[in-house]
Amino acid sequence: MRRLEVVAAVFVCDGTVLACRRAPGKTAAGWWEFPGGKVDEDETPEAALVREIREELGISISVDALIDRSVTTVGDNDIDLSCYLVTSADVPTHSTDHDELRWVSIGSLPALDWAAPDLPAVAILTSSEYRVQLEQHQ
Repeated sequence: MRRLEVVAAVFVCDGTVLACRRAPGKTAAGWWEFPGGKVDEDETPEAALVREIREELGISISVDALIDRSVTTVGDNDIDLSCYLVTSADVPTHSTDHDELRWVSIGSLPALDWAAPDLPAVAILTSSEYRVQLEQHQ
């Protein structure tokens, strides 16, 4: 097994969360995920997330609280995914890795076909305790 350290950004706005669908030709094409990417050897997870979102969505972010860190086995890889709540003065409108960006109500998140590594964060975000924290974050 190969372990990959990955980070993802959870954008929240007016009771909705940004979900991104992987574009055809990309790994996990057609599956929904939170945007982000791999942590380089010389980076902290937070620095990697700022870099990845700048590269992928073309915007600057501030990294806030860690929502979840879980390891999910996908094929021959153990995906160690850390999902962070983020804020930005800009609204993402396009992505280099996704063919659709969609703002989804928190309660509707489970209806999307999520990539397996993102499912633990989706479960936390839709839990009643965490929804209260999200409302306070806005």
